Amino acid sequence: MNASELREKTPDQLRDQLTQLKKEAFNLRFQQATGQLDNTARMRTVKRDTARVLTILNEKAAQAASEA
Repeated sequence: MNASELREKTPDQLRDQLTQLKKEAFNLRFQQATGQLDNTARMRTVKRDTARVLTILNEKAAQAASEA
């Protein structure tokens, strides 16, 4: 997922995406702790996607605040 795709989404959709990513990150951490994690690179991509979503949410909030 890239930033341009995220910018097209509404803040509610972004929040839903964020909760899904956080759940996935939790599951990946649990799998790593139990030694069942096969694709360790997925943890990195989930972290980065979470950061992207948070950045876009902050941009949208700042834009809404400046317009008001």
